[in-house]
Amino acid sequence: MEYKIPDSEYEKRWKKVVDGVKEKGLDILIVQSNEADFANVRYLSDYWPIFETAGVAISKTEKLALLIGPESETFAKDRSKIKKIYKILQYRESAEPNYPDMKLDDFSIVFKELVGEKVKKIGLAGYQIFPLPVYEAIKKAAPDAEIIKSDEIIDNLRIIKSDVELKMMKRAFEISEIALEETLNSIKPEMTELQVVGIIEKAIYENGAEYEGHPQYVLSGKNSTHAIGRPKHDKIGKNRLIQLNIGARVSGYSSSVGRPVCIGKFKSEDRKLVQAGLGMHLKTIEWIKAGVKAKEVVKKFYEYGEKIGVSKNILYGPCHGIGMMEVEKPWMELTSEYYLEENMTFQVDTFLYSETSGLRWENGIIVKKDGAELLSSKLMEIIEI
Repeated sequence: MEYKIPDSEYEKRWKKVVDGVKEKGLDILIVQSNEADFANVRYLSDYWPIFETAGVAISKTEKLALLIGPESETFAKDRSKIKKIYKILQYRESAEPNYPDMKLDDFSIVFKELVGEKVKKIGLAGYQIFPLPVYEAIKKAAPDAEIIKSDEIIDNLRIIKSDVELKMMKRAFEISEIALEETLNSIKPEMTELQVVGIIEKAIYENGAEYEGHPQYVLSGKNSTHAIGRPKHDKIGKNRLIQLNIGARVSGYSSSVGRPVCIGKFKSEDRKLVQAGLGMHLKTIEWIKAGVKAKEVVKKFYEYGEKIGVSKNILYGPCHGIGMMEVEKPWMELTSEYYLEENMTFQVDTFLYSETSGLRWENGIIVKKDGAELLSSKLMEIIEI
């Protein structure tokens, strides 16, 4: 079975973005991505920048183009579903080469060819990661234009997943679960955290991943208290809490399966926290269904944490969006006024920590009218090996 986004899916996306540009009264939308947060540009083009950054320009005239740095032309032509490509200096890599012998484009050319008249309103998507040099190049080309933060045009499309997207995500989660099982079969106490990462990487690539969904988490002992962290050369040892988060990527779509594990037996205080986290995790999954206001799930999560005595151990919670990025909009927070809709996808992300240990239960779900459909469900139990 081929796991690939068909051209027809991109064409639907382009039309919807053009509709959003027109509805917002923009002349043109500039979408930004970089190597770490590539999702917006890849969503529209399948192009995935490396070293350089990248953009997509979509105008009210229904013309669109891929915007790349000076070195990526052959790569972009080979990869991009968008055939019109501009090479612009400001998308260059951070070493800032000048490329004096290379013919490059600029935003005045982009605006003239895609809009065809004076540009008055420019939308920006990917605002949180928009580089200052690109912003300044836009301002130079259209000094009188109004620049408007317009992330919602792309965000609103990416939040609800199509059947094709769900297919990619399901396969990514399948691979992550295979890697989890292979890791548990191979892990040894004398291994370092980074050596265990090697087991995970081997498994995800052997089983069809195109890349990691995120840097793999193998965090043991005190290192497990890191909600965001990187593995080290520390040995994982016995009778210590080990936080595993395994993520594979398929055709642009991410996954992550999180389990706390132990070689030997959990210490009593760790076991209590792991059990509490599992209880909160399962309850959260129960509360999710289409039509529920997001903040109501969060309210129940905190109330349940207080009931079982772990309020002080909660850092955040309980869910965030997942799709092309392992963490993407929307989050579920106490301020979340939106209602859950069918085919939204979330990570139920239950992270608890103490001064000495931390744990994460993490599963992908699809929102359905009758509840949550699990994207990952294996080994949702206390894991002692």
